Amino acid sequence: MANDTRTRILETTGRLLRQRGYHGTSLNDILSASGAPRGSLYFHFPGGKDQLVIEVTRDSIEDVSKRLGEALAAEKDPAVAVHHIYQSVARMLEDNRFTLGCPIAPVVLDSPIDMPELAELCRSAFEQWIGLLRAAFVRAGVPERRAHALALLVESSLEGLMVIARATHDRAPVLAVADEVAALIEGALPAKSAAAAVH
Repeated sequence: MANDTRTRILETTGRLLRQRGYHGTSLNDILSASGAPRGSLYFHFPGGKDQLVIEVTRDSIEDVSKRLGEALAAEKDPAVAVHHIYQSVARMLEDNRFTLGCPIAPVVLDSPIDMPELAELCRSAFEQWIGLLRAAFVRAGVPERRAHALALLVESSLEGLMVIARATHDRAPVLAVADEVAALIEGALPAKSAAAAVH
């Protein structure tokens, strides 16, 4: 039962952070939405809101990293893998009715400079995600410098598209850019290893 309460608090905090950011999420909001008593929250998270946010952010980063790594490993052609990633993001947005996007973007936008551990988590998350993409492109034969630029392009476009999709309640922009980015990646691959065009 105690573990259920802890999990419920973490899940609620994660959802609220993605919707409202750090400053827009109060402990009262978390308690109200999770149905957890205040005593339980401080029992599981004696550091209060800051501890909660750091744990949730760390868990979210690990989850995204795991899924991104799996998606890139599942396809030999990184253009195909990236296209699937965009499709997955589009489905995620549609499934949550365009209420949730990147788990750390709202925290970054709240500029957690007074929480160095949180700021470092967010910085390292983007470094890790861009690194996973870059490594996949390099493995497929893309030169390191261009692989890094393409990885930055993919990550930055996904972040921006999640905001656009949430604002418009439409996944079409994500899918449209998916085709363009996949074609760009395909064109960057050595001719001998370039796979068939992404459909």
